[in-house]
Amino acid sequence: MKIIHCQAVLAETIPLCRVTGPEDTPLGRTGASILLMARSYESDGRGFSAGGDPVNALASFWYASGWLHFGLSYGILTCGGNAIPCVFEGPFEQIPAGQSEKLAEKTGRYARLLDTARSSVRCAPEEATPGHTFAGKVLCIAGVYAGYGALCREGGMPEKALACFSYGHGWLDAGVTAGLFSITANRDIFTV
Repeated sequence: MKIIHCQAVLAETIPLCRVTGPEDTPLGRTGASILLMARSYESDGRGFSAGGDPVNALASFWYASGWLHFGLSYGILTCGGNAIPCVFEGPFEQIPAGQSEKLAEKTGRYARLLDTARSSVRCAPEEATPGHTFAGKVLCIAGVYAGYGALCREGGMPEKALACFSYGHGWLDAGVTAGLFSITANRDIFTV
């Protein structure tokens, strides 16, 4: 997917999203935090895009998508029953050659960041609870996108790799914010 198309998906979807829990409850406050993060990173991405920085725009838009999809999957956000287009559809646009060094550096850094984040948390809810099951799903999603990102990187698709690493980290960071994980190390890489 082209960066501008991911931006458009977020710009159309985020205003339709609502927090499912009452605002004065932990569920409502968590949903509001998740939605705020999705909005903030979508806004950052627009700023990067307008400033001619497609590398950071790409990372911001896919990170925002991870937060948003987490919230919708966890049930703390709703989008009024609207289907949300997949942000990984179609071929990824290539970042201009003049920014290939920046893209390579950021892709490598985000690969390490996601691997570090995955090894720095443990499921917080008790086993046999729905929270534990969903935390396992979040770890699985982060792992799938870490692995797919690594394959894309090795296959000469750094744009898609960076999108995968950003998206996977968005899911994991949102899971930490929602209380699904205890941070065991590297607290500074999470948004809490």
